[in-house]
Amino acid sequence: MSKDPGLNGMNEQILDSFTKDALESARASNTYRTLRHIVSPEASHVKIACNGSGHAPTDTLLLASNSYLDLSNIDELKRSMADAVLQWGTGSGGARLTTGNKTPHDELEECIAQFKGEEAAITFNTGYMANVGTISALCGKNDFVFSDELNHASIIDGIRLSRASCKVYRHNDIADLERAIAEAKLEARSRGQDAKQEAKQDTKQDAKQDARPFRGLIVTDAVFSMDGDLANMPELLRVAREQDVLLMIDEAHATGVVGKTGRGLAEHYGCAHADVTVGTLSKAVAAEGGFVAGRQQLIDFLRNKARSFIFTTAMAPAIAVAACNNLRYIGSHPERVRQLQDNVKFFCEALKREGLGVQPSPSAIVPIVVGDEARALEVSATLQERGILIPAIRYPTVARGQARLRASLMATHTQEELQTAATAISQIIKSID
Repeated sequence: MSKDPGLNGMNEQILDSFTKDALESARASNTYRTLRHIVSPEASHVKIACNGSGHAPTDTLLLASNSYLDLSNIDELKRSMADAVLQWGTGSGGARLTTGNKTPHDELEECIAQFKGEEAAITFNTGYMANVGTISALCGKNDFVFSDELNHASIIDGIRLSRASCKVYRHNDIADLERAIAEAKLEARSRGQDAKQEAKQDTKQDAKQDARPFRGLIVTDAVFSMDGDLANMPELLRVAREQDVLLMIDEAHATGVVGKTGRGLAEHYGCAHADVTVGTLSKAVAAEGGFVAGRQQLIDFLRNKARSFIFTTAMAPAIAVAACNNLRYIGSHPERVRQLQDNVKFFCEALKREGLGVQPSPSAIVPIVVGDEARALEVSATLQERGILIPAIRYPTVARGQARLRASLMATHTQEELQTAATAISQIIKSID
């Protein structure tokens, strides 16, 4: 007999059958996740509460933020957002296609398109929703998606939702991508032959329905979030054009970071743009939301077909105002981007001087691979005791045995802080070895 449901109406045995084993397994494998409590705004230094200890929050050097340009703490940008709340209120009141579309939303999309050098743009409430909505709108069960093996979870979930055939290619391996596309074209041809045979056997079936052209989408992160390396955009463009497929890149960690003025991979490589450019407003832009930029036809299509755009309340207008102002700030302050890039170069060189095998990073992300999950947790915890926060990244975010410290830098870190951190990381890793 099942346990009494209790006051909350929940049967504990049924809940256990869904959750207990997974939680126990996570604890046993050092992959159980908890939240830390930060009691100050996001900045190069934060105050972290000492849970349950009764001690005052500790001042900590933050080497783990996605707020790469530290725009959240610029007074003029904070004031403009505060003014927007007073003008537009705290929420939008509806979906974009009903009553939620306000002037700030339109202005933000124009600003994104201009910043990215595209015809048009459309915004989503998160970058995750942008990927999921875009892939599932563009692709269906008869299509093929070619996905880098290290792509973000939101890309993977978008592919699953689309029901397209997914061909995963080895990380940044263009030859393996070409192999996957050739394999998919053979598979599509076989499907077509099977459909023709079925049509002959079923005279009621419309043969035109089965004469589907091959449709493929290459999708990749621009900056891979756990390794910090870049997609090979020029080669991906070449393959897409030669194979008559679309190319979609997610510039979540590239916008405001990569390229001379932070405009992303096309600027960095000096090449053409992807067919579909996805990005986020919650990292270097220091607001909230996601976007897609590209040709007007693409944006019109997503406005009509992307379910994560259609069936959700619009972002608050004040958020749109903040994102627009922050993007304009990046555009008029390229020195902020250069300072971030200089910091990354200095930090990588400092780690190398300390005897750690860290490669130069073309982004704001510097991975320091430790290997064992428990060891990575120990290094991270010891660093935090010394007043430096760099989280340990573990399975399933990265492969088992590839646990790491994921350092992410800000434009406002000083070289003294970065050198202190590099020395501490080296000392702690060597002491544990």
